[in-house]
Amino acid sequence: MNDLVRAKKHLGQHFLKDETIALDIVKSLKHTSLYKKVLEVGPGMGVLTKYLIAETAYDTHIIDIDRESIAFLKKNFPSLENKIIEGDFLELDFNNLFNNEPFAVIGNFPYNISTEILFKVLDHKNQVPEVVGMFQKEVAERIASKPRNKTYGITSVLLQAFYDIEYLFTVHENVFNPPPRVKSAVIRLTRNTVQKLDCNEKLFKQVVKAGFNQRRKTLRNSIKAFKLKPEFIDHKYLTQRAEELSVADFVALTNMIDVG
Repeated sequence: MNDLVRAKKHLGQHFLKDETIALDIVKSLKHTSLYKKVLEVGPGMGVLTKYLIAETAYDTHIIDIDRESIAFLKKNFPSLENKIIEGDFLELDFNNLFNNEPFAVIGNFPYNISTEILFKVLDHKNQVPEVVGMFQKEVAERIASKPRNKTYGITSVLLQAFYDIEYLFTVHENVFNPPPRVKSAVIRLTRNTVQKLDCNEKLFKQVVKAGFNQRRKTLRNSIKAFKLKPEFIDHKYLTQRAEELSVADFVALTNMIDVG
């Protein structure tokens, strides 16, 4: 294990060493008419970076929190020296990034913050039309899952409210250094046409979280902390569990709450 791999292991990152998979990940960016700038998160030793640079349509930028990685990348990708950001993606100021121009996010994401990366994107959904990323397989399945599946949950609903999500392919352990203990998967998120949910969005999140926090119970019991409008006290949704409701159903359920 070289020094850079050893330095980043504690950050939850596993270095992809399969060039074919790296190229497949980069080629999974499909909606380039919507953006020119691409931000790679956690580039490590640049296995994706070199293919991003080769795609001349992209204005590639990279961000990494680790100084050893930054030094390595500056040395090996001198053309990107002014486009390498040393810092934490989760603390990045999206409002000033790229002068509010749209950009895609891509990466072999550190597993320990992969879901947080997507929720950071969600907070700035109108600036990020596309995301392609490598995740732990079970996390990828949860994000992409549809209703009536055991993996469908809070993350599925909140992200799918504003993004179309596709599970692209599974990645096995032996293509990483060091090998993770789990399989990985690549998914793509594409911004949908929803600009604003047809409900109180803050309340929507609260209802979704309440429903799944007691997912074995019917919604009548799991959301009983909320007061329903009288005309909805016998609605069919209340006899169902959270995993049976689509995003649109949760929007409708949110509108049944009496906030007065």
